[in-house]
Amino acid sequence: MKVLFISLGCDKNLVDSEEMLGMLAAHGYSITDEEAAADIIVINTCCFIHDAKEESIQTILEMAEYRRIGSCKVLLVTGCMAQRYQNEIRQEIPEVDVVLGTTAFDEIVQALDVALGGVSVEKYKDIDYLPLVKENRILTTGGHFAYLKIAEGCDKHCTYCIIPKLRGNYRSVPMERLLAQAENLASQGVKELILVAQETTIYGTDLYGARSLHLLLDKLCEIRGIHWIRVLYCYPEEIYPELIATMKKQSKICNYLDLPIQHASDRILKRMGRRTTKAQLTEIVNTLRREIPDITLRTTLITGFPGETEEDHEELMEFVDEMEFDRLGVFTYSPEEDTPAAEMKEQIPEEVKEERQAELMELQQEISLDKGNEKIGRELLVMIEGKVADENAYVGRTYADAPNVDGYIFVNTGELLMSGDFARVTVTGALEYDLIGELTDEYTE
Repeated sequence: MKVLFISLGCDKNLVDSEEMLGMLAAHGYSITDEEAAADIIVINTCCFIHDAKEESIQTILEMAEYRRIGSCKVLLVTGCMAQRYQNEIRQEIPEVDVVLGTTAFDEIVQALDVALGGVSVEKYKDIDYLPLVKENRILTTGGHFAYLKIAEGCDKHCTYCIIPKLRGNYRSVPMERLLAQAENLASQGVKELILVAQETTIYGTDLYGARSLHLLLDKLCEIRGIHWIRVLYCYPEEIYPELIATMKKQSKICNYLDLPIQHASDRILKRMGRRTTKAQLTEIVNTLRREIPDITLRTTLITGFPGETEEDHEELMEFVDEMEFDRLGVFTYSPEEDTPAAEMKEQIPEEVKEERQAELMELQQEISLDKGNEKIGRELLVMIEGKVADENAYVGRTYADAPNVDGYIFVNTGELLMSGDFARVTVTGALEYDLIGELTDEYTE
């Protein structure tokens, strides 16, 4: 039986998809990327914001055509949309044979066995259940980097976010399981581990009674074959001294942190249910830069939150200009059902949200270009991602670039390089978000 697997949404969702692929492969299913050849189509959905919801709906409808008139025998929907809109999916899209909630994806094989017998399946578990899959994941990231999901769920309950209702409360994955998974990934050729969760910084508080991310990082650094370890989704208020000390001590840990701050106006931060003030955010950024001078800081912002005034927007612009984040993304606020923010008065018109987003990104583009120009002449260690078609050039990333969200460095060389190689590159130019460089005389694989 051939399975077409479509994974939508975030990298945390992608880990679930890779685990499901591993389970399917271990039970004799083969994987295809051709819709028309698929006996089974699986869609791992997202509905975090409106655009993600629309993409999930459109994808389900498109795949439903293959269930209706093609060779597809089973259409399975899982992920956040399946958790949130289980009744609507079954009522509005009768072609869907299986619906699995976010904590029930570990029963995909059993669900397909039943569905192939002609019986529709709906499976949900306690929202705070933590699926622990024993089969090895099938990587979809190219093999030289992989995401390591260290926890599930979230306890923060920001007023704009539906995630706690879809993913449950915060549950850390036991450390021994993570280390075994990391060892297995390294044995498959993975050189970069990227730690993800709804929030990584409080890892271990539920299992071990204290923040234990630094302990996990120390143990991960002992694994042979792993060259880089990157940490995403660090809530700024949870950054703690032992974590900083571990980053300074361990050379494998990239001097890079992703700190989603969302805003800088104290009034808006409070309405969002965030737990920091602008003064605290400033202190955290300054501390990180003082302790780790070459650290790259990435953040994300929400513009157009209900009640955001022009003064709030200007305050955020001034904060971005002052802080000069190395990497920055801006989302326009999306009202989500069943969240307090969606019921707030003073909703902002879409055109105003988009104007403010454009202003923030234009400012960040200037900051990013200036920071890129400062790197001209420097030699950087680069992980090669692939070759530029029809050119003697490759695409790569430095420690300052997370895959799929940050920029690239384009490496000019006639040498033969492979994805996953590490090369030493001298920066010769800068674009708004990317760098240009040349291979130096020596490089390391």
